[in-house]
Amino acid sequence: MDRLLPNIHSPKDLQGLSISDLNRLATEIREEIRAVVAQRSAHFASNLGVVELTLALHSVFDFSYDRLVWDVGHQTYPHKLVTGRYEQFSTIRTLGGLMGYPNPAESMYDLFMTGHAGCSISSALGLSCGDDLLRKLGEIEKENTENSQSERSPRHAVAVIGDGSFSSGVVFEGLNHLGELRKNLTVILNDNKMSICPRVGSFGRYLDTLRLNPFYTERKEDIKQLFQSIPVVGPRLRKRFHDLKMAFKACVSGGMLFEELGIRYIGPVDGHNIRQLQKFLKMARQYQCPVLLHVLTQKGHGFTPAEQDPTRYHAPSPQWVRGVSLSGKKTPENKTVTENETPKTSEIVVSPTVKPDRSYTVIASHKIMELMEKDPRVTVITAAMCQGNKLELIRQKFPDRFFDVGICESHAVVLASGMARAGLRPIVDIYSTFMQRAFDHIFQEVSLQDLPVTLLMDRAGIVGADGPTHHGTYDIAYLRPFPNLAVTAPCDTLDLEQLLELAVNQNHPFTIRYSKTQTPEITDVVRTPVSFGKCEILQDGDPAGGLILACGVQAATALEAVRQLGDKSVTVVNLRFLKPLDLTEILLRISRCAWVLTVEEGSRIGGVGSAIMEAVMDAWCHFGTDSEFLKSVQFTQNSVCDRSFPPVVRLGIEDRFIQHASRSEQLAETGLDVVGICSAIKKMSRYSS
Repeated sequence: MDRLLPNIHSPKDLQGLSISDLNRLATEIREEIRAVVAQRSAHFASNLGVVELTLALHSVFDFSYDRLVWDVGHQTYPHKLVTGRYEQFSTIRTLGGLMGYPNPAESMYDLFMTGHAGCSISSALGLSCGDDLLRKLGEIEKENTENSQSERSPRHAVAVIGDGSFSSGVVFEGLNHLGELRKNLTVILNDNKMSICPRVGSFGRYLDTLRLNPFYTERKEDIKQLFQSIPVVGPRLRKRFHDLKMAFKACVSGGMLFEELGIRYIGPVDGHNIRQLQKFLKMARQYQCPVLLHVLTQKGHGFTPAEQDPTRYHAPSPQWVRGVSLSGKKTPENKTVTENETPKTSEIVVSPTVKPDRSYTVIASHKIMELMEKDPRVTVITAAMCQGNKLELIRQKFPDRFFDVGICESHAVVLASGMARAGLRPIVDIYSTFMQRAFDHIFQEVSLQDLPVTLLMDRAGIVGADGPTHHGTYDIAYLRPFPNLAVTAPCDTLDLEQLLELAVNQNHPFTIRYSKTQTPEITDVVRTPVSFGKCEILQDGDPAGGLILACGVQAATALEAVRQLGDKSVTVVNLRFLKPLDLTEILLRISRCAWVLTVEEGSRIGGVGSAIMEAVMDAWCHFGTDSEFLKSVQFTQNSVCDRSFPPVVRLGIEDRFIQHASRSEQLAETGLDVVGICSAIKKMSRYSS
């Protein structure tokens, strides 16, 4: 039997397919996703869970005209496959290939480049408002031009959002406004009882009560028809149906949260039954009011291992999928490949050499565990990233001091401030890209109050295949202005462990940013213990030679670059502290050196290179010489001003978004790998000679 998927060039090709064909297409889509995940790490279980929902949506609505917004967006692989991207699908999450999230540059069916949770309802509501206003404007223009040409019905907006995202505060802000505006918008609540890990919070328990009453919507329609069929009194009874319906719903569901907000609730509906999904999507489309369609799905549906362990298979290692059929059975071609063999098929399972995980994430987790064992005041807070932050063992050992708040980063930071005020030492462990969502609360509840909260920003810098929605390149720039707040970047294991120890023993806020990579090994260097506000010299070169000021893992990369060049005249500084800077050491060395190269895995605008230039210019121009930070710098004015300004180059992320690729490709693109730093050193040396 010929495959259906290669012939789906747009959603219009779904029209006319039977339910049997659509179910067969769903299996083909799952197999296509499995084949890609067998080659590289990609989002898996979440995509398997929305295949039937995607097919139903595109067979009922015309999203070349109507509006579709995916919350988070990592579950859009089936959507990509039926919207004309089948031929390119094998390139997903690779340099120059398809993005792993919606991308308007790829397709008219992708309206937003999404990657953060909770925004779909507000985005869809904004689209609906815009479409309605433009439609009214068009009607006015039509009247003015006396154009009698008929127009299509108003656009319908649909937002697809998971139950894991539903705990996010912006969701309720959007629902609150939606209920007031009464726009013709359908919210699809994709309820699989999961975020990346099992969902948390009382709202999830509320959804569980709705799960227990799947017959409500069906019975509502049956009762409605029953009333209408009663002779004479039927129509009058039907007029009273609304009141009876409310009473009935209160009895069977235990609550009417959405209805009370002015949003019609439909469901729950089987999210893997295409016929039923189509029926209720058509029903939602007919209502001229906001509708929430509660769809029950299974994360990992259709791939047995992912059904059994959806957390592990959220974005699995390829060897967990390669050579395994959808039923979970190993294929006949399955074999182990030795190190010197070349795989002949995509179905072969590779047994890689297992190396200890020395990533910054793992080192941080181990150190947090140690700190919690020593100090009962230490707590840890995460935002639905227990697995990503490697905090599972901490959750098991210290359940009373571990807090997963769900996708609620703002709440996480404010919660920490309350704990700190009470006398605890909270650690907030969140990816850098998501910490941005708590910006105002870092200012108001932490910095302004000068509270001992430690903020860990995992995956700071560039993150590889997840791309621009997930890079953590702005934290230095937005944290630097806050008084009382220390900003640090550990180079390696020693730095990270000692900075964490220092952080929980401070009486002030403290931030630590680290990259999504393994910690480097620094050899042949006499290491200096971490001291507040002090940098470390990794290579002490000629004072009149070049000077590299680097932070985080880039300090080790810069040292490797200098060693590859064999240039012992260059001084390499591991900054450690980005605020406060070690100005005593830094300004003195800048005043004597031939050139300066700053290296950071973050935005050049507002980054540590900018901070160093600001300090240098203040000193050079004698501006603010009475300020506290310059009083602490022990140098004479002549030592800074008796010579010309040394040339400075700032390596970092330019004023643009870095597209998805491997981390090594992104480092090469931005000049932050060994080759790029070597090139910069050579140019600086030629310029100053």
